Amino acid sequence: MLPSHMMLSCLLGAALLAPVPLGAADGPTAEGRTADGRTVDYRGLRLTVPADWRVVDLDRNPDACLRLDLPTLYLGHAGTQGECGAARAAAPRSDTLHLEPLDGAPPRADIPTVGGDEGDPLPKVRGDSNEIRYALRRAGVMATVSYGSTPEAVRAVLTRARALTPPAAPGPVPVDPAGVVGGGPRTTVQVPFTGEGFDACTAPTQRTMNAWRADSPFGAVGVYIGGRARACAQPQLTAGWVSRQAGAGWYLMPIWVGPQPWHSSSTGLSTDPSEANEQGRAEAEGAAHAAAALGLAEGTVLYNDLENYTDRATWDAPVVAYLTAWTVRLHELGYGAAAYVAASSGAKALSAHYAQAPHAMPDVLWVARWNGVASVADADLGLPAGRSQWTGGRRAHQFRGDHDATYGGVTLNIDRSWVDVAAQTPAGAPKTPKTPKVPGKAQKAPAKSPAKSPAKAPAKAPVKAPAKAPAVIPAKTPAKV
Repeated sequence: MLPSHMMLSCLLGAALLAPVPLGAADGPTAEGRTADGRTVDYRGLRLTVPADWRVVDLDRNPDACLRLDLPTLYLGHAGTQGECGAARAAAPRSDTLHLEPLDGAPPRADIPTVGGDEGDPLPKVRGDSNEIRYALRRAGVMATVSYGSTPEAVRAVLTRARALTPPAAPGPVPVDPAGVVGGGPRTTVQVPFTGEGFDACTAPTQRTMNAWRADSPFGAVGVYIGGRARACAQPQLTAGWVSRQAGAGWYLMPIWVGPQPWHSSSTGLSTDPSEANEQGRAEAEGAAHAAAALGLAEGTVLYNDLENYTDRATWDAPVVAYLTAWTVRLHELGYGAAAYVAASSGAKALSAHYAQAPHAMPDVLWVARWNGVASVADADLGLPAGRSQWTGGRRAHQFRGDHDATYGGVTLNIDRSWVDVAAQTPAGAPKTPKTPKVPGKAQKAPAKSPAKSPAKAPAKAPVKAPAKAPAVIPAKTPAKV
């Protein structure tokens, strides 16, 4: 089983941190080929990437999607990412490197950012989403590393980089070293809500969010806050972005894309229920860490994206163990827990074990069944009739997937859902919490959620606890349809 927290302990070579002024090589990037790969010059740095890597100039193509499932060198600040398509989970993740000017790099809160100067070792940090940013202050470049199983190969690209220009004064680091989870105010992003919601592979720009808030039927938005299988980079995703959307009245559905029910060394779930249980606890800690860094208030329901599978005999048992462990650990950390699953697989597996451990079942069930019906009825979610599972404002239904939608003159590729979520109190959480507990419910009509006011509470990073007894580890039995 892969550990959730990847400890990045190797040091970058002095050549990587060699000083480069901000004004160097500001024109079009130069590119050539060598026996070892493709040589690229960017802002005074010369580096060689493997021959099979793509090289994408984001200044020339601002709509390009920063995909994490294709080996790529991205150059320049991210734009609208309008070309991002349907894939939300990557199988498997690939090595990528994103270089952009340090000046203007967004203060991302979803992944760690580490500053560095020539000759200084980089501190060990946690990388729950298999991403880390190196702020190369003398070079004036922000380098975002994304990797599959280990960071060694893509980090080697950086260690072999060479400076083409003489030293300059170090530039600022956009955020404090992100091994420290912020101590700012927390934001309440969920209140009782019923209405339409959407999710896109990457957090939309503020212009898009404003246009869609004014002209679309949506009041809820799903945003991918992390996880080793996340398919798209999130350059817009900052604590400020979260706060602005909450202030505008959006109901936020923070989504974590952890290990998946497929065989992959980088993004796969273990087929052993006991190991899947440990993965669930570790992923909950990673998600809570990201939520705290983004300023999400305690009690916020965090959604685990677990994609569809067809071999239920193999995957039902580990899926139930994984999602119940995710739920129990998030409750211990003061957050609500939800699961996004397919009606034909994950929903059936959880439903079959609901009576066994209702306390360990996700607080909210979000089911993907693309039947075009905006409803959370049992039949539309594939749940057995009359069993009272996830009733009382604990459901969402993704009823249409992978389509382009245009509102306010802005087009996005989205999935569309009907959301019916009432206030939740995570099991094991204090009855009188210091910060508002979660979200809400309403009646069936495309409604927008009311504006929120930020809730303040001291931020605290979740503490990794010793493994506990599994919540639910079902026996592996032939799947029943």
